Amino acid sequence: MSLSAWLFFLPACFALNMAPGPNNLLSINAAARHGFLKAVVAGAGRLVAFATMIVLTATGLAVVLQASELVFLAIKLAGAAYLIWLAIQLWRSDAGPLASMADDGGSLARMARRECFVAAGNPKAILVFTAFLPQFVDIAKPMLPQFTVLGASFLVLECIAIALYSAAGVYLARWLARASVRRWFNRCCGAFLGAIGVSFLFARRA
Repeated sequence: MSLSAWLFFLPACFALNMAPGPNNLLSINAAARHGFLKAVVAGAGRLVAFATMIVLTATGLAVVLQASELVFLAIKLAGAAYLIWLAIQLWRSDAGPLASMADDGGSLARMARRECFVAAGNPKAILVFTAFLPQFVDIAKPMLPQFTVLGASFLVLECIAIALYSAAGVYLARWLARASVRRWFNRCCGAFLGAIGVSFLFARRA
């Protein structure tokens, strides 16, 4: 992989990182409810899922996943069901005081696990790693070092996206002092997550 290819990869990749997908929406909601630091640390859950996908792609195992209609369908359905379940939970959540909300479901382990499951169940993420990253690999050169550079770059840019979306969530927190606004915010997040979950059902393999 040439330097020019890597420099072209960075902005294209960052656009994908910053796309308002389900994980970024979770970061906004988590930061608004539990604070910037907790949302950023919880974002490590998605990094684990993405790192695993990158390793699978680099070792060629992702080819099996991409070639199997049944496996892809199973992941797509599981991801959609999990997001819709999260959407229902957010929609039905109460609008109690922020102090109590910080203790309600605010376990770092639980938040990180949620980030990981959402990322792992996202068929669009699978397509990114099986169809997007390989486009920047020079097959005439050793592939493992190239995937290492691309994967590390993706994860660094994803960390930046987590921080930016979490910062946006902290900014929104000041507007959530009123219970009615908090209820509206939770339901909007729930509606968006539900819509994304439904869109997963229409994701197609490359």
